[in-house]
Amino acid sequence: MSMGTFSVEMGIGAPQGLRYEYVEALVDSGPTYNILPASMLRRLSVEVWRNGTFGLADGRSIRRDLGQTRIRLNGEESIAPVIFGDEGVQPLLGAVTLEIFQLGIDPVGKRLIPVDGLMMSATPEISNQK
Repeated sequence: MSMGTFSVEMGIGAPQGLRYEYVEALVDSGPTYNILPASMLRRLSVEVWRNGTFGLADGRSIRRDLGQTRIRLNGEESIAPVIFGDEGVQPLLGAVTLEIFQLGIDPVGKRLIPVDGLMMSATPEISNQK
């Protein structure tokens, strides 16, 4: 693990929210989606939503199944996308889930911190008014 990386406990829930399994997930803003072992997701009855292509750090691309399920993080719960990873894969907390939970990364303190979401405008632009 490099100096700027750390792990957090992340709950992975069955889509109905009736049961959860917990993992130590590596916090990394690089991966788009959470990555978890496919066997865990199947055990929790997470269904494949679609198949996607994902770039790897070494420049290769691979295809993996993608699902959506309940995630518990920092005392909150939401639906987030998950990649069905190979067995033995290091669970990863991806950028989309960080955005869903409005969390940022404090690499020095090795913790997740609340951040404000971004909007373009709170009110519609009024054009052509004189």
